[in-house]
Amino acid sequence: QKNGVSNGSLSKKAFIEHFEQAPMYVAVLTFVGFGVGTIFGYLRDFMRAWGLEKRNIAAEREQQKDFVPLYQDFENFYTRNLYMRIRDNWNRPICSVPGPQFDLMERVTDDYNWTFRFTGRTIKNVINMGSYNYLGFAETDANALKTVAKELQKYGTGICSTRQEMGTLDKHVELEKLVARFLGVEDAMVFGMGFATNSMNIPALVGKGCLILSDELNHTSLVLGARLSGATIRIFKHNNIQSLESLLKDAIIYGQPRSRRAWRKIIILVEGIY
Repeated sequence: QKNGVSNGSLSKKAFIEHFEQAPMYVAVLTFVGFGVGTIFGYLRDFMRAWGLEKRNIAAEREQQKDFVPLYQDFENFYTRNLYMRIRDNWNRPICSVPGPQFDLMERVTDDYNWTFRFTGRTIKNVINMGSYNYLGFAETDANALKTVAKELQKYGTGICSTRQEMGTLDKHVELEKLVARFLGVEDAMVFGMGFATNSMNIPALVGKGCLILSDELNHTSLVLGARLSGATIRIFKHNNIQSLESLLKDAIIYGQPRSRRAWRKIIILVEGIY
């Protein structure tokens, strides 16, 4: 449903999709800040090389100079000169369940984020903006735990078998019927892992002589699946129907390169949520 148009019989309530675009000055200042940080990073590397600034990061031994480096030069540069300035924003240890709010272990640094030490104090009720606790199994709510315990007693912790052998439960069938009804299609297939779903099933749908039209911001799993398929891949601009339509028209009119034969299949890859 978009711009007030009803989505079949699933929902009659109108809503309007809106994607806020970053102002131009924000984009410009971001690139300027990155450029300034890069310039100062090279200056600091020069000072470290001449001993004018302390080298905090581990240095490569002379005996290993002939080995292939684990990281590219700029990747190392980015880590020590740009990422280190904002490192405290990532990898924060928590000391509670990952619910809507959780507790953080407070830490401080004495050497500009190269190392951290814990103070022993706890930062309470931090808002959780991203977690893999989708189903709430990590919660400590008594009622939720009762439901989890009941289902574990009935179904166990895992299937230990593939779907086509002995790995299909009544819950799988129920979920697939629910998804099909929600989407308004004949049937649906449910997989237990998103990355494997995309990377393994796309090659089963398309191959050589087929065309994939892929959103430029698609997840790595979709990109990997598209590459493994052997199909031709063309990229359209993110969430841009006009860009997709233009590529689709060209594909239908001109067909495959050189031979101009019609594509065996044309598949559009786009994620449901970004």
